[in-house]
Amino acid sequence: MSLSLDDVKRVANLARIEISEDEAHTALAQLSDIFGLIQEMQAVDTSAIKPVSHAQEVMQRLRADVVTEVDQRELFQSIAPKVEAGLYLVPKVIE
Repeated sequence: MSLSLDDVKRVANLARIEISEDEAHTALAQLSDIFGLIQEMQAVDTSAIKPVSHAQEVMQRLRADVVTEVDQRELFQSIAPKVEAGLYLVPKVIE
């Protein structure tokens, strides 16, 4: 993709950036280099490469799914102000 000096000035205007002529030429050179690099990367054939989510083969260590604490539901509900059918009742605060 080729970029012109007018394109750089238009983008600067849209971004509400005041840009001088020298800055516009510098930005044009830098953006052209970036677009050239993108074009090079797009030219690489990646059809035989499998997509990965991580650069290394990483496996998450999982612990055994076992209960480690005693059920204290009855204890907690015994000190609650209002409980009904195993649920905590709270006052309505939004009308």
